[in-house]
Amino acid sequence: MTNADEAQRVLSQVKDEGSGKTLIELGWLDQIRINPPKAIVRLNLPDFALSQRDRFANETREALQNLENIKEVQIELGSSPSKSAIGQAGHGQTSSLQSIPGVNKIIAVSSGKGGVGKSTVAVNLACALSKKGLKVGLLDADIYGPNTPLMLGVADKTPEVSGQGSEQQIIPIETCGIGMVSMGLLIEEHQPVIWRGPMLNGIIRQFLYQASWGERDFLIVDLPPGTGDAQLSLAQAVPMAGVIIVTTPQKVSLQDARRGLAMFKQMQIEVLGIVENMTAFIPPDNPNQSYQLFGAGGGEKLSEESGIPLLAKIPMEMPLQEGGNEGRPIVQACPDSISSNIFLDLANTVLTKTS
Repeated sequence: MTNADEAQRVLSQVKDEGSGKTLIELGWLDQIRINPPKAIVRLNLPDFALSQRDRFANETREALQNLENIKEVQIELGSSPSKSAIGQAGHGQTSSLQSIPGVNKIIAVSSGKGGVGKSTVAVNLACALSKKGLKVGLLDADIYGPNTPLMLGVADKTPEVSGQGSEQQIIPIETCGIGMVSMGLLIEEHQPVIWRGPMLNGIIRQFLYQASWGERDFLIVDLPPGTGDAQLSLAQAVPMAGVIIVTTPQKVSLQDARRGLAMFKQMQIEVLGIVENMTAFIPPDNPNQSYQLFGAGGGEKLSEESGIPLLAKIPMEMPLQEGGNEGRPIVQACPDSISSNIFLDLANTVLTKTS
């Protein structure tokens, strides 16, 4: 006769794509009751995993129906796992996450949508921290749109690899005072990355654990826009000191930024604050004038309604745009510019919040 141990054995095949853990390990599948010809289990999913519910249910049913004497499978929907269960399973900011040897603090830079200048913020924040004498790494986790090599002027570089077999490690490219790893360094300029979630999760973990980061005070992670696999992969892998959300004053950008805020809160990751980019255009021939091309007050509104501080408001300056295209971050190229000083102030704020 089929028993609960046999059921647990076959259910170990049902895994979460992001973490690679079984649903039983994660605490998402429990109360396994075997009473042939019927099996009953309970499925408890956190909000960020609800998109996989149908797959989990189908694979659970199929696994149990392959057992002898089981003809009917009943799947009950339970509540989200408790905070302690999530922590033990590898979600949230707990001791079960695997830190990176030599890396002190990890800061993610995220946005709800593309085109808001998230990578610009990540690159210049990393450079600003470096200018303050800190050892900084930059991980470009935007696998589908890796722009940081271009923004740092190293798009033509190929990183070296040390070691053999499973001991191989990629050597970060050192430039502008920081060490950087990006998918853009490993593919041709116009080559698309057409990957599903598990492959994306794998490369992000390689960049985290199989890059020779050495001793770093900070590792800045430039996440892709949205609330998808890359965000979950990072949250399930390493303990983070916090996340910075980048938005513009536009309503559509704010709407997407709210989703990003909600996601990180659900995963129990601290949101350090909001950065409003493209606040106003400053003409080069009249630096005392500014034009709010995308509206005004969006960052303040998001800050007030979420209770998350507004850390910085970054204007649109010609050197900021030119520096991104030419591989010269404004913090390095124009240290006396308005934007450069704002990024340096942002670095000070990050230091204070993570001290």
